[in-house]
Amino acid sequence: MVTHTLAAPAASQEPVTAPRPFLGELLVQAGKLTARDLERALSAQQEMGGMLGRVLVRLGLVSEIDVARTLSEQLGVPFIAADAFPDLMPEVPGLLPEFLQANAIYPLRQDGAQLHVAMAVPQDAFLLKALHLVTGCTVMPHLALESDIEKALAEPAEEAAADSDDGFADGMDGGDFVEHLKDLASEAPVIRLVNTIIGRVTDLRASDIHLEPFDDGLHVRYRVDGVIHLGEVVPPRLSAAVSSRVKLLAHLDIAERRLPQDGRIKTRVKGRELDLRVSTVPTVHGESVVMRVLDRASVRLNLDTMGFEQDTLARFNELLLRPHGILLVTGPTGSGKTTTLYAALSKIDAQTNKIITVEDPVEYQLEGINQIQVHPQINLTFANALRSILRQDPDIIMIGEMRDGETAQIAVQSALTGHLVLSTLHTNTAAGAVIRMQDMGVESYLITSSVNGVLAQRLVRTLCSHCKEAYEPGPELRASTGLGRFCPPGHHIYRAVGCEHCRQSGYRGRTGIHELFVLDEPMRRAIIDGRDANALNNLAAQGGMLSLFEDGLRKVAAGVTTLDELARVTQDQSDA
Repeated sequence: MVTHTLAAPAASQEPVTAPRPFLGELLVQAGKLTARDLERALSAQQEMGGMLGRVLVRLGLVSEIDVARTLSEQLGVPFIAADAFPDLMPEVPGLLPEFLQANAIYPLRQDGAQLHVAMAVPQDAFLLKALHLVTGCTVMPHLALESDIEKALAEPAEEAAADSDDGFADGMDGGDFVEHLKDLASEAPVIRLVNTIIGRVTDLRASDIHLEPFDDGLHVRYRVDGVIHLGEVVPPRLSAAVSSRVKLLAHLDIAERRLPQDGRIKTRVKGRELDLRVSTVPTVHGESVVMRVLDRASVRLNLDTMGFEQDTLARFNELLLRPHGILLVTGPTGSGKTTTLYAALSKIDAQTNKIITVEDPVEYQLEGINQIQVHPQINLTFANALRSILRQDPDIIMIGEMRDGETAQIAVQSALTGHLVLSTLHTNTAAGAVIRMQDMGVESYLITSSVNGVLAQRLVRTLCSHCKEAYEPGPELRASTGLGRFCPPGHHIYRAVGCEHCRQSGYRGRTGIHELFVLDEPMRRAIIDGRDANALNNLAAQGGMLSLFEDGLRKVAAGVTTLDELARVTQDQSDA
């Protein structure tokens, strides 16, 4: 039978009263762990050995802090956070730094014959006895995170290291330096630090992690709801080790620090499967690493929940039902284009249609759909892949991005020969997609024959429901912004305030605003006549198309977002 505690229970001379509840059962009762995950962890514990709490944390099923607080409750030992540690570690005769570091013990204070210590494993009877024998004091254990103890013990050593020469690579040749990096990256403190950095994405709901090297250390920043937020700063002596640890996880060459590299990390954090897309580039101070978080649990592959207004969604679904033609989604990087295409594909019945995608990279794997990863190194480009898949008898083709004229020409030919082609394009407006295709060398008559419609989209942050504040916009504001068209006098809109639920930002989550440009007969004639993007945009507006800014105003009037947020996202649209 496998024990559910972090270590074997301490020997006690007190009479046994009631059996202590198991740690795993307490975590399940607290809702931090599912019964199924507990069974998996127990099986892993049998194979790996070690204490259950550490196994749970290593598997990413629960956070270290959840285990610690639950263990504190189970053992009846008070939990102490790092900020409650003394500024200076008290000197206790007999306690050697090596002993403290090896056993994760940090002296807190000495009250006469009582010694209060922070311990990672306070139920270890042998450690308690050793502390008593060495100091002659009655030991009062407190439970603390092992990472907090190690950090507190390391601070004096870091200060001493700061006084000495920082060039730890001096005197090493290339091979020795790489081995040194591997050793550093494989040490427990670095592994825990990287796990903590990655683990924060679930609490912050971050979409990207940025590790940026500077003189004062490695700056960790997180992109949350499209906006960058500063995190911790890793000391300079650990910068290279942290970057190397990430590169090892992504199966990249840690010896190569002069060229950009790309890789992927698949991991499990706090019970959630995470797929991290890793990119490294060399900078003046070291390697900058960006991890794009692909959270399969949070991705919403449903057009109905992606912020579409009903009229826009109805017309977009009509375009999806057409048997052939090109349907484009446009917008800047990070505006949700690929997610919209995935949601569109998931709406199409893969059982009755042959669907093939060509992507760089394949972000989410969709059931029943053939997905091809582009590899330019072996000449498997978008254009070459498209030529091959046309011989695979597809009904629907998704092209991750229309990057060049050759890809655009093949997409047009595919649409003209009876295929429905979905793709993305980097343009600011929907009408601009037509001009971009012309710039790529596609003839106007081919565009009008093949393109069914273009959807431009952006992502705006949505107001936090706990702290948003209602106010009535004045007539001047309604007139200057165009809000009066969607917000009659007496109607309230909202402003962002900030609270603990939204980390004082006033916003929580994002939704889409859309602009759907449909190529009808008047539009086709205007394209053949060579009209520019503004003329096409005006013609579409006369036909009932709402711009991104106007669609955003509908969201503002509905209390979903704010005028400030809409202005931030659609600065290039507000004058349209």
